Amino acid sequence: MAIAKAERLMNLALCLLGTRRPLSKRELRGSIEAYLEAFGPGNAAPAGQPGESGPEAVAGSAPGKRSGAGSSEDAFNRMFERDKDDLRELGLIIETVEGIDGEIGYLARRDSNRLPPITLDVEEAAALGLAAKVWQQARLAGAASGALQKLRAAGMPLAEDTYESQSALEPRIPVHEAAFEPLMLAARDRRTVVFDYHKANAARPEQRHVEPWTLECWRGHWYLAGWDRDRGAERVFRLSRITGKVRSRAVPFTVPVPDHVTVRETVESWSGETATRTARITVRAGHGYPLRARATVTRDLGDGWDELEIPYGHGLDAWLVEFGPDVKVLEPAELRADVLDRLRAVAKG
Repeated sequence: MAIAKAERLMNLALCLLGTRRPLSKRELRGSIEAYLEAFGPGNAAPAGQPGESGPEAVAGSAPGKRSGAGSSEDAFNRMFERDKDDLRELGLIIETVEGIDGEIGYLARRDSNRLPPITLDVEEAAALGLAAKVWQQARLAGAASGALQKLRAAGMPLAEDTYESQSALEPRIPVHEAAFEPLMLAARDRRTVVFDYHKANAARPEQRHVEPWTLECWRGHWYLAGWDRDRGAERVFRLSRITGKVRSRAVPFTVPVPDHVTVRETVESWSGETATRTARITVRAGHGYPLRARATVTRDLGDGWDELEIPYGHGLDAWLVEFGPDVKVLEPAELRADVLDRLRAVAKG
C-alpha cells in the first residue's frame, strides 16, 4: 500500500471514529487534506440541493454540458467508495445513516470497533514474544513489534524471557529473496502471480502463472506452494530460483486453497524431505555436513572420501548439485543421471 493511500485511509478512519454524528461525503471531502488536495472542497450545498463551486460556477456553464467540477465530483466519489471498502476490509465497521433531509452520512461507532478484553497468561505472552523475535525481515519485524505493543497496552502480561540471559542463540528466519514480500502479499490477497523461474536443469528461465497458496521454509530455503496454471497441477517453487520481478494480477482467484497440513506435506515432498528409498553417495572429507547429518550409514573409504547412505526422495538431485564436486552419486542410477543433467545445465549457463 502506498504511503499516501495509507495516510488517507488513516485520516478517514479517524474522522469516522471521532465524530458523534454521521458525516456526509461532502463534509468528509472538506475535512480530509488528501481529498481537498486532489479534488477541492466540492459543492458547498448538501447533496440533492442547488449549489456549485469552482470557476465553472462563477463563469456559468451551459446546461447539460459536463464541467470539470462534475468530473472531479465523479473521481472523488469513486475514490471515497474504494477507501470505504478498504477500511471495511481491514475490519472497521462503518455505519450508513440517512438524515432527515435525505442526505447519507457515515460514522464508525467506537463501541462497535472496540476489541473485546484480551486475556493471555504468562506462557501465552512468552510464546507471542518469542514468535515476534523470529522475523528478521523489516516489514514483518515492524508489524510484529507493533502488535506486541498493542497487546501490552491492552493488558497482556509482560513475560520474563528466561532464555535471553542464558543463551547466545536467538531464533531467526532469514528472508533474503526479493520475491518473498510480493509473494507473501499475493498469497494473503489470493492474487495470481507471474514470474520467471529458472529450474536447476534448464538453460534459461521460464515464465510461470501461479495461484499462490503459502510460503514455507525448509532447511533454510523458502518455497512457494501453489497451483501452476500452465501445467494444470500443484507445484512448489524455490524462491532463490525466481528471477526478475514478481507481478500480481488485480482480480483474486476463487479456487479453494488446500488446508495448511496438506500444503506443508506438498512442500516437504517437493523439497526432498519425504524419503521413499535410500541413495548411496560419496562425500569429500570435511564437506557436506548437512548430508552427513541425514545419513543412516557412514563408511570411511580413505583417500579423503566417505560413503553415505541417505534417504532418497523427490528433490534430492537438486540438493546434491549444490555441493558441486564434493559429492558423487553411486546409486540409484536415475538419481545419478538427474544430478549429471543438472550439472550439465549449469555448465552450459
